[in-house]
Amino acid sequence: MGSAWLNLGQILKINAQKYADKTALKDKSRCFSFAQINKRVNKLANGLLSLGLKKGDKVSVFLENCIEIIEIYLACAKTGLVINPINFRLSSADVAYIADNSDAKVFITHDEFIPMIDSIRDKLLKVKDYFVVPINSEKETKHEKYKSYNQFLTEFNDTEPATLYSVKPEDTWVLLYTSGTTGKPKGVVRSHESYTAFYLINAVDFQFTENDICLNVMPLCHVNTTFFSFTFTYIGGAIYVHPARHFDPKDILGIVQREKITFISLIPTHYSIILSVPGKERALYNVSSVKKLLCSSAPARGEIKKQVMGCFKGVQLYEGYGSTEAGIVTVLKPEEQMTKLGSIGRESCGTDSVKILDEEGNEVPVGQVGELYSRGPMLFDEYYKLPEKTKASFSGEWFSAGDMAKKDKDGYYYIVDRKDNMIITGGEHAYPSEVEEVIACHEKVFDVAVIGVPDAKWGEKVMAIVVTKENEELSDREIIDFCRDKMAGYKKPKVVKFIKVSDIPRTASGKILHRELRKRFGKE
Repeated sequence: MGSAWLNLGQILKINAQKYADKTALKDKSRCFSFAQINKRVNKLANGLLSLGLKKGDKVSVFLENCIEIIEIYLACAKTGLVINPINFRLSSADVAYIADNSDAKVFITHDEFIPMIDSIRDKLLKVKDYFVVPINSEKETKHEKYKSYNQFLTEFNDTEPATLYSVKPEDTWVLLYTSGTTGKPKGVVRSHESYTAFYLINAVDFQFTENDICLNVMPLCHVNTTFFSFTFTYIGGAIYVHPARHFDPKDILGIVQREKITFISLIPTHYSIILSVPGKERALYNVSSVKKLLCSSAPARGEIKKQVMGCFKGVQLYEGYGSTEAGIVTVLKPEEQMTKLGSIGRESCGTDSVKILDEEGNEVPVGQVGELYSRGPMLFDEYYKLPEKTKASFSGEWFSAGDMAKKDKDGYYYIVDRKDNMIITGGEHAYPSEVEEVIACHEKVFDVAVIGVPDAKWGEKVMAIVVTKENEELSDREIIDFCRDKMAGYKKPKVVKFIKVSDIPRTASGKILHRELRKRFGKE
């Protein structure tokens, strides 16, 4: 009888022996080996169990990127507790909804967020214990009604918790709420085995090893980070943790040079910011240690990918498509970047063939647009407390995140747009991503989002919301004329709005919230 796959907390015990003195986690002021991190995690795990928590109980965390949030993930993995990471950019109302809906019994936050959490504590009736982590790891602060995370760790021993091997692969580990691009956030229930599957598949698809050093920039409250960064913890690599809210391109380049970073996962906006640094200044940094880059969480336009490969000479650029629920569904590999521009690639290792279905559930012919469905070992279990929504998102055993896609004759997939973002104008279907791809090629455009707004004659009309590059000016007529010969007439924007990059609403993973833009501009 074979043994079960080890989860991330269980493998940490093994890695603390195999790679005892090897760096596991690091930030700008701290560095912990695998042996050191394992001891800290054991202290936390034993401390959480002392609170009377049992397998399946929820722990909400409202933290910026930090080593502590990784320790909490690991402690929950060792104890059977369920971590509920909440996006630190959310409003107090959203935080209250998620923490209450998740049934959290413990709430852990950074000290800078205490005023917000204090304002909603009366709504979190199930939470029994509150903990505070200092945003500045070198400066401990005291707060009434909050236990000190660091002090708490000193009160417990660093032996492995008794629960370590009672946690099964099928047990729930993470309750992660969707970014809500088209509606109210839903709690996505994910098991240990769904993550273990990804770590091993990831190591195959991306050829990662224990010698890799990952720069973690994406929010640790997001599935992208728990998939990619934690792969290195699983296989014995290192993670350098960087705050998600402070993306200074020169700072990033400096960290790459100093820490000899080998892998980074970023969204297209991050890459655009790095590319905005003049070439002569970028050349001052040695980024030759970077062997692999991932562009994910939002569609990467062809021009951006070409520039990224020019900036990081010889780098292997990957693009991944997936969702909080499905995991990574497809991967576009380095050798395919130039021959399959615009594609999301083919199925990840270990994933069943993707299906593109019409509204009746029939597979569509090659080149035709339909809804993308996937099935594989990284799939989530259910939406928390929402059995009907869980049922509605499946066709048999196949899951859909609501993305419209097509397949070419070579078996490569292309995302056309989200089903809910599709614009119907005069009976014709226009997909925002198609229009965005064209407008983004204008030399003065930094970013763009396209939405449908009400129109008395056509039902909906196409509106382009444009961010210009720094110190550049554009008129709506220039954008409309630029599109004239590049797309069908009904797809061309009829209205153009110009806004600042900070005014584009985004999810934690960088996806543009078209729904919020429709709310803002739909009545104009």
